[in-house]
Amino acid sequence: QVQLLETGGGSVQTGGSLKLSCVAPGHTFNSNCMAWFRRDSDVPGMSRQGIATIYTGDSSTYYDDSVKGRFSITYDNAKNTVYLDMNKQKVTDSAMYYCAGMKNEAGLCRNYPFRSSSYEYWGQGTLVAVSS
Repeated sequence: QVQLLETGGGSVQTGGSLKLSCVAPGHTFNSNCMAWFRRDSDVPGMSRQGIATIYTGDSSTYYDDSVKGRFSITYDNAKNTVYLDMNKQKVTDSAMYYCAGMKNEAGLCRNYPFRSSSYEYWGQGTLVAVSS
């Protein structure tokens, strides 16, 4: 079973930046669909929202409108690591951030990049807090 580990969360002020990392010891992300989801921990029953996805096979990326132009998802093949660069952060970006992945599903990745039920493996999350 693939275990994902996210790091890089923390506290930042509005307008600041953070960079999240996602690794999976013993698993390669080649030809995987990898995504970042987030869930606002202050809202009971809130589902996870997909915000950025990359298909590592061709580096196609997809972004939710809430982060487009501010966040960037990348994949470093040499380090086998998926990153989420978060810039110009807002208070509304405060959430638990999760890395998720599925294998060899280029079509699903392209057509349903933020459908959480499609993803096979998940990390435990890393918390991001943005204050004004």
